Amino acid sequence: MTNSETSRQKRQEQLKNIIKDLHAGVDVEEIKARFGDLLDQVGPTEIGEMEQSLVDEGLPVEEIQKLCDVHVAVFKESLEKQKAAELLADLEVTDPIVSFQNENEKIGQLVGEIKDTLAKIKENTQDVDLIRDWREKHEKLLEVDAHYSRKENILFPYLERHNISGPPAVMWGVHDEIRASLKEVSNLISSARENPALAADIDRVALPALDAVLDMIYKEENILFPMCKDTLQEEEWDAVRAQLKDPAASVYQRVPQDGLAKEGIELDVGALTPEQINLVLTHLPIDITYVDENDEVRYFSLGPERIFERARAVIGRKVQFCHPPSSMGIVDQILDDFKSGRKDSAEFWINMKGQLIYIRYFAVRDKDGTYRGTLEASQNITEIQKLKGEKRIYDY
Repeated sequence: MTNSETSRQKRQEQLKNIIKDLHAGVDVEEIKARFGDLLDQVGPTEIGEMEQSLVDEGLPVEEIQKLCDVHVAVFKESLEKQKAAELLADLEVTDPIVSFQNENEKIGQLVGEIKDTLAKIKENTQDVDLIRDWREKHEKLLEVDAHYSRKENILFPYLERHNISGPPAVMWGVHDEIRASLKEVSNLISSARENPALAADIDRVALPALDAVLDMIYKEENILFPMCKDTLQEEEWDAVRAQLKDPAASVYQRVPQDGLAKEGIELDVGALTPEQINLVLTHLPIDITYVDENDEVRYFSLGPERIFERARAVIGRKVQFCHPPSSMGIVDQILDDFKSGRKDSAEFWINMKGQLIYIRYFAVRDKDGTYRGTLEASQNITEIQKLKGEKRIYDY
């Protein structure tokens, strides 16, 4: 191990001890006084490595997330001294990070405008025009959700492929906190005119939410983006760039599982073995039947509770003969509408044995728009119809 590697490893251990002290309640200023020289040496990638190491050792992501802002406060001076943003100064206009930075600039400007509006509202809480202006600007700010989603679904997966899963998980958790806060602000706005404590609620709810959005911009610019720049390879940046334009873009994908690339069938997105494809199709909560462009049945799923009985003998059979003579003309009409392009779908629902069955037909077309068959999807929606309100994943 080289001297620089040994030194970095020692710093990592000291950094972890700092974080553990913070979680034990040690004051931020005391930490800065004790570890000033060390903190001056810490860069964004090392902060990410430190968080990852803590996660690997068993510290819950939620625990790190809880004091995320405190962590940043400790390292803020170091990050600013190193001017992490300058590490990105040589990026080309087409670089994916520039796209995120441009979005951040607009988000930051919008937050500033909303704060100005809120200052005026606090002086006159009954001003209808000001409250309308706040509502309109807040609606625009809610679009930050798309910015966060692009990070979660495009940037984070590539960091995880380099065994950096802790920092993305922590940041995703903070995203969700911000989303919840902005939803609370939406509720505050909806009842603003009837709220006698509006000025106090702005201080309690709205301003902290806006500060959280600004704090996230800081974390992206000074920690996430430099860490991505240090970590991702050029081919991965090509993939990120393509997916920012089209999330389903067919681009380079590193497949870490041994043998998957050789055994799997390459799909538009990912690769699956025939066994995995069969398992996925048979575990869908719907019955599927596929009829090719020649009206011949090519496949039906074998789920545990099929709605309509099917025997393997129907494979290769003309679909018209799978229906009673009385409905054969309707089947032909649907297929003709699909083949001609007049329609792309058809739906029906029937009561059968005390269950409500929803039946849908979809025209299957290739990328050139050529008709390649029809997909039938049938589902028992009896219990779905009874759903009310919502049940979140956190209610599990």
